[in-house]
Amino acid sequence: MGVLVVLFPIGWMLSTSLKTRFEAVQFPPTWLPLDPQWDNYRVALTSNPFLQYFQNTLFYAGSVMILEMISCAFIAYGFARLRAPGKDVLFLLVLATMMLPAQVTLIPQYVMFAKLGWVGTYLPLIVPKIFGSSYLIFLLRQFFRGLPKDYEEAAILDGANYFGIWWRIMLPLSKPALGAVGILSFMFHYNDFLGPLLYISDNLKYPLSLGLQQFRAPFGGTAYHLLMAASLVTVLPPILVFFATQRFFIQGIVVSGVKG
Repeated sequence: MGVLVVLFPIGWMLSTSLKTRFEAVQFPPTWLPLDPQWDNYRVALTSNPFLQYFQNTLFYAGSVMILEMISCAFIAYGFARLRAPGKDVLFLLVLATMMLPAQVTLIPQYVMFAKLGWVGTYLPLIVPKIFGSSYLIFLLRQFFRGLPKDYEEAAILDGANYFGIWWRIMLPLSKPALGAVGILSFMFHYNDFLGPLLYISDNLKYPLSLGLQQFRAPFGGTAYHLLMAASLVTVLPPILVFFATQRFFIQGIVVSGVKG
């Protein structure tokens, strides 16, 4: 039953994508199209530069994913293994940022990036991710705390510094957790709508989330059959990525949540 509930929206998207414009909005709705319109997919993907949108999305989501994996792992290792005065207080401040709604900082951030001349580019969306994400830092910190200290002690005896320990020992051991972090980061930014909406104004720089809005029209003129066709193609990549990497995702979540 749970599978049917999850798959119902996808099934309805598939059904609507094969209907005519009239069938897509008729009431009462029909589940099966009378004459499947497979050409809807060609029209939907060629009426707008969706290949460019897809490339922009991969660039944005891929860049942020790599930056967050590196920065969050680096910060989390410091919180988990290094000794420093006030470390716990600083970590609480990092966690406290999760309780601050993103809408509160939208205007100050926009003004700052506008003065830097970054509006209209992907810099406001990518550069802040160098400093990591509080939730992902917490996830990796829990994992690092569960690793045996014997590895570090042996490396220190061999003359390794903390950066070398993190790079050569901790990162290879944290592949499951890093996989979970990478999937979470990629999924979030692949579907991000508000960020690109604020900072991207050039149609050729749109990600898929903004590209789908090109099918919407005011006063009920939305071509829902084309919108569903493009949406179905858009959701396939993250679904395939999740099923291909779900073993690493589940393992990383379980290990990070149980240990420590």
